[in-house]
Amino acid sequence: MHSGVQILSLYHDSLVSKAIAKLPPTVRRPHPTPHARYTKYWTSRSSFYHKVALTLQTIQYTELLWEMIARRRGEKIRWRVIVFIEIVKAICRLILMRLTNSRPLVSPPLPEREQDPRALEEHESDWNGMDTPASEGSDMSWTMPRTGLSLPSLPDTNDISNYLISKVLTADDVKPPKALLHRVTGQGQLAEILYIIRPVIYALAMQRWSGNKRSWSPWLIGFALEYGSRQLAKKDLKERVAGGLRGLTGLERDELRKRGWAMGWWLMRGAFYENITKYEFPGFLINRDADLCRAWLKSVTNKLKNKPFLDILGGLLEDYEYLWDDYYFSTATL
Repeated sequence: MHSGVQILSLYHDSLVSKAIAKLPPTVRRPHPTPHARYTKYWTSRSSFYHKVALTLQTIQYTELLWEMIARRRGEKIRWRVIVFIEIVKAICRLILMRLTNSRPLVSPPLPEREQDPRALEEHESDWNGMDTPASEGSDMSWTMPRTGLSLPSLPDTNDISNYLISKVLTADDVKPPKALLHRVTGQGQLAEILYIIRPVIYALAMQRWSGNKRSWSPWLIGFALEYGSRQLAKKDLKERVAGGLRGLTGLERDELRKRGWAMGWWLMRGAFYENITKYEFPGFLINRDADLCRAWLKSVTNKLKNKPFLDILGGLLEDYEYLWDDYYFSTATL
């Protein structure tokens, strides 16, 4: 069900994007985010980029479903499927890196939905040509008949300061889309390749030690590769980009922030989850196999029950606990 909803959402995003592109020029469009500008540039410039990115997104939306299907055939088949999926995703990412002339990956690689075209059409229909629409103040844009240029609409008199701030251009706004990410060379390129192939190496290690879920070897290998690639990338940016980390574009800072937050999922993976997160502290140190040693997450969900709003969070944790216990892709971030 989840995979179907995600794929349907991906298809709907493409329809929304086409609908917005067909709107008349008099309709004001939302100011695109750096991520949207960058991904739209590459998808429009290279049809191969669009196909590879679409393939990658589809695999990510269905990978947990494929793992569930493979698990019914046995653990060996399951891990073979996991490793195969990680290899295919890594190949797709390496191709995207090559198509963008050695630029780091962005997540997701396709443009995200930013505006519902129905809202834009409603804005246009609110103005009858005489009255001032209530939602936009003086939204009276006019197209000059000879030149075809449109005069900008007037701001709401009660919100002039916010209107002026919205019109201020930043350094990223005037840059061409492909300049929103710096190209990587040398150790920066090595860091990005390590980041891309890390899931493959981690999956192979998990397959190797699949008989011992509490073995620290796969977890240490995977975490060391991701942390090492992150530190190597930051070092390269400090040395190569003017101004160091302060000279990064908004898109680069957002991507670094996303990857930093994604590292928190290591608390829910492999040996760290099996040995620490899953069990009450310090009970698991005394006797991890005793019936009295309840799961830490279970105790948290029990404490949240019968409490307003927190009960919903407890229910979600309880539902996801089964996935964290039994499925590899439930905590995958790449």
